[in-house]
Amino acid sequence: MADENMERKRRFYAMGANWRSVPLVLGSIVLAAGCTSTPKTEIPASVPELYPGILTGYLQKNALPDSLALLPPQPAADSKAFAADEEAYRATRKLRDTHRWMLASEDADLRFPQAADSFSCALDMPIRQDSTPHLYMLMRRSLTDAVLATYSAKNHYQRRRPFATYGDSTCTPGDEAMLSKDGSYPSGHAALGWAWALILAEMAPERSNALFARGLDFGQSRIICGMHWQSDVTAGRVAGAATVAMLHTNPVFRAEFDEARKEVASAHAKGMKPAHNCQAEAAARR
Repeated sequence: MADENMERKRRFYAMGANWRSVPLVLGSIVLAAGCTSTPKTEIPASVPELYPGILTGYLQKNALPDSLALLPPQPAADSKAFAADEEAYRATRKLRDTHRWMLASEDADLRFPQAADSFSCALDMPIRQDSTPHLYMLMRRSLTDAVLATYSAKNHYQRRRPFATYGDSTCTPGDEAMLSKDGSYPSGHAALGWAWALILAEMAPERSNALFARGLDFGQSRIICGMHWQSDVTAGRVAGAATVAMLHTNPVFRAEFDEARKEVASAHAKGMKPAHNCQAEAAARR
């Protein structure tokens, strides 16, 4: 019987089947062989910092999407695409000092716990280290993965940012000196916003429309803020989606995702509401 079961396994692997995706077959083999189930993936209780305040991501460097290989080159200075970038940037200047400008300023802040609040209204629940520890950790670690996935292209192109090109001020003046030396294409914030939207929508599909809209707005905030061109943001979303696809190949991410999804379901069942000012956020988007 054991030899027969091993032969079944060999045939499935030879066909390229993902063993964990065929639970009925696995269950029949386990019952026949009297074996125990696959050990549960351990979720680390603590994660080291990559930089102060920034946790190590789930993905090793060689598992990150290669944005330089994935994305087209940045728009040339004499192209129609760059002319569209300039027009999109000029169109957002009228938003300076409005509620939307203030939301863009808030979206720029990737420190926790503030950053978790950026999606709490769209998810319609609080995202906190004490009440939703797995969701909180998942957002912190996936931030690192999504942003780092943009850097092979950023470092290669070293595109000049809009505020530096025009000598404008931004919604986060304190970041200007640092970001003037950091490539603009693609946008790390846009990659992150879209990655979070995709991850959270998979956890709470009933909130998907609100989450996708928030993910789009999170990226657009970078244009409003004066930090990025539209093509930076569009390319960033591609890098963010690619990052989510790779995260799903990581067993620790998948284990944390499953626990975080339980936390989301529990919070919704309890009617827990975000502490963030959701009315102000909604008004800023109008």
